[in-house]
Order: sequence, then C-alpha cells, then structure tokens
Amino acid sequence: MKRREFLTAGTGAGLAGLLGPRLWAQLQADMAGGPLEPLPRRPLGRTGELLSVVGLGGIAVMGGSQEEADRTVAEALDRGLNYVDVAPSYGDGEAEQKLGPALKGRRDRVFLACKTTARDREGAARELRTSLARLGTDHFDLYQMHALQDVQRDVAVALGPGGALEAFQEARTQGLVRFLGFSAHSAEAALKAIGSGAFDTLLYPVNVVCHHQGQFDQEVLTQARAKGMGILALKAMARTPWPADGKPGERAYPKCWYEPISDPAEAALALRWTLGQGVTAAVPPGDVRLFRIAMNVAAKDRPLAPEEEQALAQWAAQRLPIFRRPQ
Repeated sequence: MKRREFLTAGTGAGLAGLLGPRLWAQLQADMAGGPLEPLPRRPLGRTGELLSVVGLGGIAVMGGSQEEADRTVAEALDRGLNYVDVAPSYGDGEAEQKLGPALKGRRDRVFLACKTTARDREGAARELRTSLARLGTDHFDLYQMHALQDVQRDVAVALGPGGALEAFQEARTQGLVRFLGFSAHSAEAALKAIGSGAFDTLLYPVNVVCHHQGQFDQEVLTQARAKGMGILALKAMARTPWPADGKPGERAYPKCWYEPISDPAEAALALRWTLGQGVTAAVPPGDVRLFRIAMNVAAKDRPLAPEEEQALAQWAAQRLPIFRRPQ
C-alpha cells in the first residue's frame, strides 16, 4: 500500500480510541459544561500589545444578515475577544461591509487587523484606503501582506522598488497603520519575508497534522521567534483536505476549503496544541459554529497532558496534511 493510500485508509482511527474511554470521557465532559469563561490574553511579540488567544476572522460574518454579524461581534467582545482580522478578498468586501457596522461604537475595544493582496505600492495604498472606509475606521492596528506564496512573484515584488512595502511604511508614517505584518501559506515565502526584518507579525498555518507530516511550521516559527515577531496562527482546526470528488455545496462547512475539526473534544486537543507552540493567538475557521467551539476551548488555555500529546501525534500521523513543504 502506498503512503497516500495508507493515510487515507487510516483516517478512521479517532482520538477517542487513541486516548481511551476514561480520558476521552473527561475531555468530553470538560467541553460540555461549566460557565463561559473570558478569553485570556498574550503578548504580541515586540509590539507591547496583548491579544486574546482566539481572534475573530471576518469570514465568519459572511453569508448572514447584518443582525447576525452584530450578534457575533457583540458575543465575542463580551467573552473578552479583542483581536479581529479581515481582508477585502473575503466575499469581495462583504466581510468588511458587515464588520464595519458591527464594530461601530466598539472600535476602541479591538485590535483590528486587515490585509491586502496587492504587491505594488499604488495598489496597496488604494486597497488600504478602501478597507478603512468600509470598516469605518481611521486606522488599522495591523496591516498585512496577504497570502505571500512565491518568493519571486510575491515577496521580491512586494519588498522591492515600487512594491507594497513602500505603501505600508508610508501609511505607518501617516498614522493609518500601527504595525506591519504578513500572512503566508508557503514556508519559503515566509522565511524570506521574516529575513527582511520589515515586519512585526506573522500569520501562518500552525497545525498539528502539518507539523507531524513534514514539520511545515518548525523553521518558520523558530526564525520568527528569533526576530521577536508576534506569531498569529491559521488552520489550527484543520483536519485534512476535503475529498476530491465532493462538491462545496454538499459540505457541512462550505466556507472552509479544507475539512475542519468539528467535534468539540477533538477541536480542543488540536487548538490547545497550536496554542502551545509559542503563538499569541489563533484565528479559527470561518464558521460561527466552529468559532464558538474555539472560544470555549481557548478560555481554558491549558497545555496538553503527555497522554493527550501522544494520542494527538498518532492521530495526526494518520491524516493527509493541507500543507506540506516541497521535498
């Protein structure tokens, strides 16, 4: 049997069986009851800011009414969440248009992060001002280059003459942004951007399956820590790619391009693993149901026990990662 076939066939081995009945029952009971606790906060690198250990991703408010977006934001802030991340590419501006009114009167309670896919100075400056207007704010606490993927096409262009970095630095001088960051799904692009020394933060996949299936995160996190950067995590609750023969409209979580971990007990282990990797905060999948699970998990904010760590490693070894570094 080939490795890919083995991994696909092995996905039936669940954490319940690996942990055993006693530990699994304890984990389920822990997630099922008790009061809703406030989210703890952690330092964001060298910025001097403290962020809630879970952030609200703008995708979560897409597809619903403005009233639903208002309720989601109010609920999150009442739980102590103060980190909100959005981008104009989320629903062609829908996420920004929903979050703007939802944050009205609450802007001073959140650390607001936004992103741009523009790699040139003019395009980045234009998109920044559009996002500020949609969100009804005069500044972003964090502005990021969105989805750096290719070292030459993305990083070299954005950081070169006439690139987006020039617009970022000018915006910071003008008081339109406070801190500069980037997101990436490529270790090579992330390492190049980190090495430039131009950024305060990194938004990157820190996922237990990707870690155990090729150390996708290890070198990137090590280099970011060495620079004193704030580390923000993506994809903590990603299980594996959706089956290739499935249709997005038939999926239980259509806003997730990967299959998420939706069982609260399994999500608790995966998210706690991510939060144990030296990150400041994690942005959960863009579904309100999963976002609420993440808030409940993160409120407890405790490290994995050795038995949980071992079971999770075995579970991750049986799954296909959503990202893997080129061999």
